[in-house]
Amino acid sequence: MPRLENHQLFPTLAVPRVGGGSIRLPDDLAGDFGVVLVYRGAWCPYCRAQLGAFSRAAERLAESRIGIVAMSVDDEATTAALVDKLHLAFPVAHSVDATEAAAALGSYVHDEPRYLESTGFVVTPAGTVLTAVYSSNAIGRLLPDDVVGQVTYVQQMAQSPGRAR
Repeated sequence: MPRLENHQLFPTLAVPRVGGGSIRLPDDLAGDFGVVLVYRGAWCPYCRAQLGAFSRAAERLAESRIGIVAMSVDDEATTAALVDKLHLAFPVAHSVDATEAAAALGSYVHDEPRYLESTGFVVTPAGTVLTAVYSSNAIGRLLPDDVVGQVTYVQQMAQSPGRAR
């Protein structure tokens, strides 16, 4: 499956949201920078650590106009329990079809049991990929400090057109 490249338009994706409705990407992030976190499942300690880190940094990310969404193949009950346990205030999707998501996003897929490997994207206000981070196993993922740093840099470069990029 082809991976998403920097500057490529983020694919349209609609996934069911914990609590009802759906998350529509990249539309739900439009106008601001966004982080899309694809995590392996509630059982993964690395994923729980990443989601917790983004939850703790949510205020700082919001100050930088960076939205957050997360998704996994876990069912709604499992995902809702994780949202409650980690006090996640950002939208989290459940029951994502691994085959469809992998085809759209280029995520690696683990076959038995079937789930998506950790994948993270920073998306621009225009809906294009600024950064894509693909993991083929348990480790390797976006962190809040890295996202804030990169977005701050991009915003500064946009305000100083004569500087090298």
